[in-house]
Amino acid sequence: MSEAKTTVRVTQIASGNGRKPGQQATLIGLGLNKIGRTRELQDTPSVRGMLRKVAHLIKVEG
Repeated sequence: MSEAKTTVRVTQIASGNGRKPGQQATLIGLGLNKIGRTRELQDTPSVRGMLRKVAHLIKVEG
C-alpha cells in the first residue's frame, strides 16, 4: 500500500529578529527567513513540532 504524502503550506508573517535564538534557527530550518516567504513541507511529527515552536510567526494552511 502506498501512503499519500500530505503537505502543509507555511507562510512567514512576522520577523524572526529579536526572537530567541532557537526560534530564529527553527525558521531557518523550515526554509523561512523573510516575511511573505512560503514553503510546502511534508506533514511529519518533526515538522509539526517546529511549526508549534514558531506558531506566532507563521501561517499554516492545509
